[in-house]
Amino acid sequence: MIRSFFYSCLFCIFSVFTISCKQDSNEKPILIATAANMQEAMQLLVEDFTKKTGIKCQLVVSSSGKLTAQIKAGAPYNILVSADMKYPEEIYKSGYAITPPKVYAYGKLVLWSANSKITPSISFLKKDAIQHIAIANPKTAPYGRATEDVLSYYNLKELLMHKFVIGESISQTNQFIHSQAAEIGFTAMSTITSEKIKKKGNWVALDTNTYRPIKQCVIVINKEAESNKKAKNFYSYLSSKEAQLTLTKFGYSIYE
Repeated sequence: MIRSFFYSCLFCIFSVFTISCKQDSNEKPILIATAANMQEAMQLLVEDFTKKTGIKCQLVVSSSGKLTAQIKAGAPYNILVSADMKYPEEIYKSGYAITPPKVYAYGKLVLWSANSKITPSISFLKKDAIQHIAIANPKTAPYGRATEDVLSYYNLKELLMHKFVIGESISQTNQFIHSQAAEIGFTAMSTITSEKIKKKGNWVALDTNTYRPIKQCVIVINKEAESNKKAKNFYSYLSSKEAQLTLTKFGYSIYE
């Protein structure tokens, strides 16, 4: 039995929150809806972007699926930074965007345990010592779909389903792993490269041939002309050398 309902209330506070750049409060910021896997990298990116351009910004962090639903419902976001191509393409085809979806990096999937006594591996997931496996919701989170790919590749999905603890975003999934509510879990490599996490427990990168490429994608949502202009600047900035260097430090690949 999938036990996501037990944990969702406890950790829902982590699913959506906003982070503001340090700027003059009189200027209207651009709102950047950001997939949870990009949280820490994006904070550095927007700080650098604001320093270079003077354009202030705010981040809204959640799962790509939830952010897309909010955009369709009229949320005032100027940019969607998604963890895959599916949702930006959906928005573009629905007429909400003024730029085509652009891949700016590729994410990587890892298996992580915050317990230093556990050495993560695919085979270890079958052990009795592992009673809870944290995964992101495949219906709303691209890293959850990548996890399904891996489990299907090794013919383990049905066998392990009763152990799954499902987070509504990769951020919530990380909370399950970090708190050891789940002994082990699947998450983004960007998680275990962060300063707060990288010395916590053990992790192993998963073979990229076992899951479809996790295309980190950006798109500009159609709003008023002035904010569209600012948002296009950020859209272009993500492909700059400075931004790409930051992304590689967080475990992203620039080329597939």
